[in-house]
Amino acid sequence: MTESSEWLIYRGAGEPHDGMNRLPPPPPWRDFSGRSAESDAGEADGGDGSRDRRLGANRHLAELHRPGAEELEMINAALYLRRPLLVTGSPGAGKSTLAHSVAYELGLGDVLRWSVVSRSTLQDGLYHYDAIARLQDVQIAAQGGYGAAGGTPGAVEAIGSYVRLGPLGTALLPSDTPRVLLIDELDKSDIDLPNDLLNVLEEGEFEIPELQRIADRLPNGEAEVLTADGTKVRIRDGRVRCRAFPFVVLTSNGERDFPAPLMRRCIHLQLDRPDHNRLATFVRAHLGTKAARDGDDLINRFLERSRSELLAADQLLNAIYLTDTAAPPSRDRLADLLIQRLDRPR
Repeated sequence: MTESSEWLIYRGAGEPHDGMNRLPPPPPWRDFSGRSAESDAGEADGGDGSRDRRLGANRHLAELHRPGAEELEMINAALYLRRPLLVTGSPGAGKSTLAHSVAYELGLGDVLRWSVVSRSTLQDGLYHYDAIARLQDVQIAAQGGYGAAGGTPGAVEAIGSYVRLGPLGTALLPSDTPRVLLIDELDKSDIDLPNDLLNVLEEGEFEIPELQRIADRLPNGEAEVLTADGTKVRIRDGRVRCRAFPFVVLTSNGERDFPAPLMRRCIHLQLDRPDHNRLATFVRAHLGTKAARDGDDLINRFLERSRSELLAADQLLNAIYLTDTAAPPSRDRLADLLIQRLDRPR
């Protein structure tokens, strides 16, 4: 193997080898082991490392970016007014990270995330009722598969076992402090979802008809359901109503316009293209000071290209990580291959 190919793990030689033993640890933003320096020290991170993947496992090494005046004002306006914050900007501008940053600084717990796709409906965000599973349990019980005691699977008292709250439904549970809810890439939704959100975001409550219909047959009208966090809570009379309105961050890549009624209910923040200082801080938070210093030329090239091309900051992270970790001889060529424009294929 030549010196120029020593960094390659897969060689395309058609013969088995032990190259996987040389594969270094994953980039911090692609580490799904749930372990980090801070979580090892006892700081809660939800057990899945999601905060580190968003904010950076080495963020304590960075001079944490201080948002601009307008960004700070819009975030605080949303906090004061208990209004959703609609954040628009190009891919990789830090829209999703903003929600994690607010939750981290204000001690609001783990971020609830609802990743919107073209098939997403309001029901997906609020709750899911598994009627098929309940029917199966009723049929098994009728055949003697379960005991006859009340509360067995399929029984009225056990209906909560078939209800799981979605991220939006969990965020609206009554609590003394608000949860942080990230509704990511709302512009990917179908045409109805932005309008469907209006009433829930205005009133801060919703109903679960499956529980309301039998509330008079439930003990104290309560059913124990599962949350998006995986914990169990009791819902009374089939109604969920918040006490502290959640800090809701709606993100959009600007691919579509939203209806005026939704815009009226939101505080709108436009994130501009990041400058050198913000990108360098971003790299330091994820990869450390040395990688940011060694990758300064890549940061400058990224900024130069982004004036005329649509690029994402995570492309820059990929390039700096790989060229620093694997140290391939064709560093510049590999960086260009990893940082390809998103608005037009090469």
